[in-house]
Amino acid sequence: MDWDDLRIFLEVARYESLSGAGKRLRIDAATVGRRISRFEEALGQRLFARSPQGYQLTPAGERLLPAAERAEAAMLAAAEALASPGGGEALTGLIRLGAPDGCANYLLPSVISRICAENPGLEVQIVALPRVFNLSKREADMAIGVSRPEAGRLTVQKLTDYRLVLAASDAWLAANHIPLSRAELKGLQFVGYIPDLIFDKELDYLAELGAPQVAISSNSVSVQLNFLRQGAGVGIVHDFALPAAPELRQILPEEVGLTRSFWLIRHADDGRVQRLNRFAQLLIRETRAEMARLEMGGSGHHDTQKA
Repeated sequence: MDWDDLRIFLEVARYESLSGAGKRLRIDAATVGRRISRFEEALGQRLFARSPQGYQLTPAGERLLPAAERAEAAMLAAAEALASPGGGEALTGLIRLGAPDGCANYLLPSVISRICAENPGLEVQIVALPRVFNLSKREADMAIGVSRPEAGRLTVQKLTDYRLVLAASDAWLAANHIPLSRAELKGLQFVGYIPDLIFDKELDYLAELGAPQVAISSNSVSVQLNFLRQGAGVGIVHDFALPAAPELRQILPEEVGLTRSFWLIRHADDGRVQRLNRFAQLLIRETRAEMARLEMGGSGHHDTQKA
């Protein structure tokens, strides 16, 4: 069985289309189609069911998929072994990391900058999207999630814990009554997520607080933060984002505070790729160091009780 045939099979399975696979492989869709047909002929089995909706795996294709993914991981590991025989050199090449936009905007820039400074030949792409990444389709080499996945051939490590706090701007606080208890939150104007675009239950934190429906909403944490900075209302903010928003103050810090975790999620077969293992180790180390640095810096200047 030829690795090149398996590689084309994998990309069609991931993108469920000849054109998507072709773009990834940098060959035209017609060539991809011919290669798949020849591969099926050689195997004597149909790997895909063709329809106007795309290419769906048949039972034979489903059986082949895990073996093809293992072959891909072995090829990546072999290429890495040849490129870095000592295993201790600086990291090089491209790594794509998927992350929720709050983490990508306010935590990862300092973390990834330090990692890249230590490894000048390394290129890191951060894909910041408010959704769950599909690692089986190779949307990213690894991803950061807000909850631990329970299904799929994945390896999962806790990256770090973080806190969510209630905050509003100095301008909003000057113009409105500062709530003295959680019971008073129901009368306030909230900024938060668009309810039907909450992609993970861990993000439905306003419901956990018993807050009313949001008046201004976005699927982006960064957009929410900027609304709060403009005095649009009160809302939940990642504690590590507060240094980027000096206009904000915490509200009810003793009563309102939620702990959440970020998880580093990888495809199970990538455990053989030492370059990705080393990057994951650096990412965990530097992320935890950054969170410790932010915690030691304190957040008293963000507290309405001390403002």
